[in-house]
Amino acid sequence: MTTSPFRRALLIGALACAAQVLPAHATLAQPEGPVILSITGKIDVRNQGDQAAFDLEMLEKLPQRSFTTQTPWDKKPTKFTGPLLRDVLAAAKARGQTITALALNDYKTTIPMDDVTRFDVLLAHRINDEPIPVRTKGPLFIIYPFDAKPELKAARYYERSAWQLRSLTID
Repeated sequence: MTTSPFRRALLIGALACAAQVLPAHATLAQPEGPVILSITGKIDVRNQGDQAAFDLEMLEKLPQRSFTTQTPWDKKPTKFTGPLLRDVLAAAKARGQTITALALNDYKTTIPMDDVTRFDVLLAHRINDEPIPVRTKGPLFIIYPFDAKPELKAARYYERSAWQLRSLTID
């Protein structure tokens, strides 16, 4: 069976992309600023012992997204900006089924990995274009686009949102 030039070009492009994927033993750059997020558990990329540690600059280098949504905690719609949670997890090469998010105030919530593929869940570091101070919900906030789909306006998704996020454990 012969391969058309188009299919051959597609195959070569796919192989080139696959060759750029980090090997399992790869590491992340070392954070230069204060670590604001650590990811542990089933990850294949580490930069500090058994964890993938991120400072704000590392998170800002990932593709950034914004959306405005009404939350149960605010009186009016709020704009959130940051990388998609799935992009952060991809940087650490996370490969589990669940994410346990832990906040600075010890709030803990479990998020199915399926949520980050089905929905554009953000790891927000800005609210209304301003950095999020720790005293108000920062420095990081896992937030769902509640207005994007009616099913997201439910207690289960509100409970999976975590502000003052400090770490993620992948199981």
